[in-house]
Amino acid sequence: MIAKNLKLTIEYDGTDFAGWQVQPAERTVQGEIEKVLTTILGEKMELAGSGRTDSGVHAFGQVANFILEKEVDLPKLLHSLNSMLPKDIVIRELAEVPGDFHARYSAISRIYSYRIHLGRTALNHRHVWESPYDLGLDELKWCAEVIRGEHDFTSFCVAKSQKDDCSCEVMDADWKKVGRELLFHIEADRFLHTMVRSLVGTMVEVGRGFLPKEEFREMLKLEDRQKSGPTAPAKGLCLVAVKY
Repeated sequence: MIAKNLKLTIEYDGTDFAGWQVQPAERTVQGEIEKVLTTILGEKMELAGSGRTDSGVHAFGQVANFILEKEVDLPKLLHSLNSMLPKDIVIRELAEVPGDFHARYSAISRIYSYRIHLGRTALNHRHVWESPYDLGLDELKWCAEVIRGEHDFTSFCVAKSQKDDCSCEVMDADWKKVGRELLFHIEADRFLHTMVRSLVGTMVEVGRGFLPKEEFREMLKLEDRQKSGPTAPAKGLCLVAVKY
């Protein structure tokens, strides 16, 4: 029997998870999906994810794949998965892909969004950073323009997770205002640990008028996490899509 390589596109509310990756004695997205797959298919299943999301981070387009060595009805498997998974996880798509596809290593870029709500919100407080301050949209957009292109993002990475090469190519980055929300959109070839949240937290300091714009540009050049601003809360961050 020829093994099938199956790709999952996954949506989840990360509020009550300790992130994507399986961890001992913790509730994780990967762990919940693997547990249900194992129950349905009758054998231990392991997922390869496109990347980790931290505790509290959400996803609309997380991607994972796994190898299955038995015949299965994909629409039926998709229905069974969504029937048995907890309500904060939905499998949006299940499809067979070529054997050499890997959710992480085949990715070309990833797209994240970050939501800031100006003021309080009851309906969306699990998915936005509530800001009591007005933020300058022009200043935020200026910061987004600065990070486009290829840069070393050491200043915006958790120190203990820094790699030998902390350069990333940002294909697109921008802010827009929709009603009472400020929405940040960023696409890059890869992301460092807490990179988006560190960028957003520092940009907000510029948007509040606490940090001059040119100091933000200088932070990027300094390649020193101790020189940049605070880290934005996880709940405003969402993995929107992975491109292949």
